[in-house]
Amino acid sequence: MTDKNDVPATAEKDPDDWTTGDEPMTGAQKSYLQTLATEAGEEVPGDLSKADASKKIDELQSQTGRGQ
Repeated sequence: MTDKNDVPATAEKDPDDWTTGDEPMTGAQKSYLQTLATEAGEEVPGDLSKADASKKIDELQSQTGRGQ
């Protein structure tokens, strides 16, 4: 039996709800965003927060067909 407060390991939390979402994006996010942006023919600001970078990654993955 599982407790109703248990969250499955695969559950994703909305970036807007991240405790550290307002911190600067990580190096890994920045690198991956650059790769995706290049493939999508877009430019991405270098000063995104972790949460905004995550949202942009999702958007660019949809455009480029990556991450599916």
